[in-house]
Amino acid sequence: MRRLSIVRHATAAFPRGVEDHERPLSAAGHAQAPLVGEALKEHGWVPECILVSSALRTRQTAAWIGESLGEQGPTPRLMDGLYNATAAEIVSVINQAPATVDSLLIVAHMPGVQETAMRLASMDSDQEAVIEMATEYPTAGLCLFETDTPWAELDGRDARLLSFIAPR
Repeated sequence: MRRLSIVRHATAAFPRGVEDHERPLSAAGHAQAPLVGEALKEHGWVPECILVSSALRTRQTAAWIGESLGEQGPTPRLMDGLYNATAAEIVSVINQAPATVDSLLIVAHMPGVQETAMRLASMDSDQEAVIEMATEYPTAGLCLFETDTPWAELDGRDARLLSFIAPR
């Protein structure tokens, strides 16, 4: 059984004169991001591989998650292709994950994270979690999926959404 976690970056600041790609986390974001790692640990979902958008706010979110996971957490891999990626682009990144990885974490942006989660959620997903995720996917929102489908074949409606968490 493979595990997939999809996280929207924590709350970002909007400093003047800073390009979108270089926007940092706000004070609230720095407080939110470690809670994602704690939620993953509480659910026993320490990822083997973390793929992160190259934007500053996602890198900072991943760094806080990694700090919360401690020595168990892997070194995040930056992926330019996850910056403002569509659902199709995020699924393509997931499809390229090594077959030897059983637990994968994606840290990216709206609307791609929500659209990806909606695309992957199978009919046997937790319906309350699907409704929560589809209605609002707040910053630091986290979807936890399980699937028997190999990463290379994952496409749509073939991952069971077990839980949607919005750590605060």
